[in-house]
Amino acid sequence: MAAAARGPLIRRAGRVAARLAAWIALAIGLFMLAAWVGSSIPRNADWREPDDGGVTIMVETNGVHTALVLPLVTPTKDWRATFPVRDIVAAERPYTHVSISWGEREVFLDTPTWWDLSPATALRVIGVGGEGLLHVAHYVRPAASPDIRPLRLSKQDYAALVAAITGQLGRDGPGPRHSGYGRNDVFYETGGRYTVTRTCNQWTSDMLAMAGVRVGQWTPFAGGTMKWIPPLIEE
Repeated sequence: MAAAARGPLIRRAGRVAARLAAWIALAIGLFMLAAWVGSSIPRNADWREPDDGGVTIMVETNGVHTALVLPLVTPTKDWRATFPVRDIVAAERPYTHVSISWGEREVFLDTPTWWDLSPATALRVIGVGGEGLLHVAHYVRPAASPDIRPLRLSKQDYAALVAAITGQLGRDGPGPRHSGYGRNDVFYETGGRYTVTRTCNQWTSDMLAMAGVRVGQWTPFAGGTMKWIPPLIEE
């Protein structure tokens, strides 16, 4: 009798699990669809790169995360004053650019590779989000590639981009720092709340949008940000 009684319970549990899996799959599908639609609706639709002059920046991606790569020193902004090279280990190199991005604190600090990301952390970030953290890396003459695309801004647009980024840092600049992944990068406390709707890629798009650049309305994924950055044309 006990075995016979367990049979319907097992089947019922199986049906519940199947329905739950179906609802989860539906939620993921709707989220992906919303992200595709949101990333396809432009902000600053009339914006164009200037024909000449201005400041060339870069937008980089590793396929999951995006960052803004900016010249270290221009007449508009000397980033050495904001992100001192003494904050990194390899301070002696002749750096020319600085890469700036934003993300979730625990993911940044505790997951040097994606294999280190635990399911519990991923579910927490998806469910309730987490504290924001700024990642800054210093580069020497980064070469353009499909994953690090140049984008030319007018001097006015670049000044607006600088103001947008520095506005995230607070009156006294970046907060306490944490060691980076290697010898040329570092993390800074900046505050802000990372959520499934305000991701690292949304941050990148928001900074560009505040500079007047044409980007998508909602870009939670890297592809939604990068599709607005002209791909590198190989000669």
